[in-house]
Amino acid sequence: MEYSAIAQRKQSQLWERIPPQWRLSPSQIPPGMHSPAESVANVQYDRVNVLDIPRSCGLLSAKELEITENWDVTGLLSQIHGLKLSAKEVVQAFCKRAAIAHQVTRCLTEPLFDSALQRAQELDDHLRRTGSPVGPIHGLPISVKDSFNIRGVDSSVGIAALALHPSEADAPLVSLLQSLGAIIITKTNVPQTMGALDSANHLFGRTLNPLNRQLTVGGSTGGEGALIALRGSMIGFGTDIGGSIRIPAMCNGLYGFKPSQGRVPYGGQTDGQPKAKGRVSIQAVAGPIARSVADIDAVMTHLIPRAQWFGEDCIPGAWPSPISSFGQRKPVTIGVLPTDGLVEPLPPITKVLNEVANALRRTPGVNVVEIPVPAALAKCQALAGRLMGVDGGLTMMDLLESTGEPLIPWLQGRTKRGRPLTLAQLAELQAQRGAIELELRRKLWALDSGNEQKIDAIIFPVAPHPVPELDRYNAVGYTSSFVLLDYPAGVVPVRKFNEGDLERGKEMAKPVLGSWDKANRELWNERTVDRTVYLNSPLSIQVITPKQHDYELYQAMDLIDRAIKTNRPKL
Repeated sequence: MEYSAIAQRKQSQLWERIPPQWRLSPSQIPPGMHSPAESVANVQYDRVNVLDIPRSCGLLSAKELEITENWDVTGLLSQIHGLKLSAKEVVQAFCKRAAIAHQVTRCLTEPLFDSALQRAQELDDHLRRTGSPVGPIHGLPISVKDSFNIRGVDSSVGIAALALHPSEADAPLVSLLQSLGAIIITKTNVPQTMGALDSANHLFGRTLNPLNRQLTVGGSTGGEGALIALRGSMIGFGTDIGGSIRIPAMCNGLYGFKPSQGRVPYGGQTDGQPKAKGRVSIQAVAGPIARSVADIDAVMTHLIPRAQWFGEDCIPGAWPSPISSFGQRKPVTIGVLPTDGLVEPLPPITKVLNEVANALRRTPGVNVVEIPVPAALAKCQALAGRLMGVDGGLTMMDLLESTGEPLIPWLQGRTKRGRPLTLAQLAELQAQRGAIELELRRKLWALDSGNEQKIDAIIFPVAPHPVPELDRYNAVGYTSSFVLLDYPAGVVPVRKFNEGDLERGKEMAKPVLGSWDKANRELWNERTVDRTVYLNSPLSIQVITPKQHDYELYQAMDLIDRAIKTNRPKL
């Protein structure tokens, strides 16, 4: 079939899975909701914030609003396990809210509402019959990125050639979540090829940012970002190789957690890449996007100890970690890393990083130190990019060409058939990676003063710019570098971009560092952007810990989040 026919069929399937009584009236859908095909082009949207539509549309009852808005993960589970709420009424409330979220953002790909409600009923029957939940997260509504395989469901990842071919088995993470009692209610949208940082494809169209439709929702886990922001799921799972968990978290004012390799099962993905490519190049990881640090903890505490029994790519783990030294050394030392040395952060990014550093300086038991920018850090972005492209993109291009599917506009000129690397070339890249890993281990964590860790965690920008307009995300090295280095990295929202951040009439004076830096400054230059587009968008910071210090990352994010909230109004 030709790609447009497949797209039409997939969009019809999706719409049919939204019950008529859960559909918004045309008057409730914000103006300018272009067709999926039109949305892929960089059309002009307004700055409408749609976060209140689920509450104001009238489709959700008072109880459904309470269920979807009043609880964190731990609180909601206590209501279900204590028989104060049934899993079925909880799942129905979130399914309905997810359906509404989709109609204003295009965030879903595969609604699983019928199977989710059936599973919820089974869990309710079990709990009433036995008095015990199936598992520790029994009844928790969860969503997953489209790439995770679910038996009997497509994993098309925005590529027509992969559509209409249901998966034959569940991904290990899906099996793990279900064994714990979670209920997966939907899969969510991604960019074509999962190689862009704005979630647009020809199958489902562009997912829009619910905070401001002129700004990107991020990618490649962009559908999850929009859905969690609109409270259409309690927690979502995505993948991250270049920043695909952390970037949507930043763009939607959420918390993102990219673990080290081996902590959360990654296998069982459909991604249009050669099988096991990550084993020889650079390995993506799976992790959560949530509305709080506490929600991340509430789920990871059950995933980490069990992951090795589900994912062949996982190692034994514990949560809390018995080897964690975070907080045992007094004071806790947080390093401030201002830039990657390749792209200079725009003024509001430097400003918010300094605000967080100052909040930490006012926090008892915390020592804040400035980290000199290591020269090796600037090499990471290019090296990560080369490792991502070791196969020359041949498998992906074959898939696209098989249905005549064109690249989305942003990928045109950026994606093409290449030449696969030879074994000798790949070995050389991995040798360079090893040398950089060792150098940065010393310069970032020991401050080049010996073989003892001196820094507990680092704060760093998520990106060198605020949440940008559609298809204008720049400098992926701020996130991809920490996949290359295999450092756990998370995102914590700080505050909204305000009038004081605009600095009207003032441009950056520092010399341009190179082509990436030049492109980044176009997101601030008043001749190339209307800075007011950033008003009320979320400003976030990235938190990083050493390799395999995943529990310490949670601890650091919690400490930093509390310090921010002590000094800043809630986002």
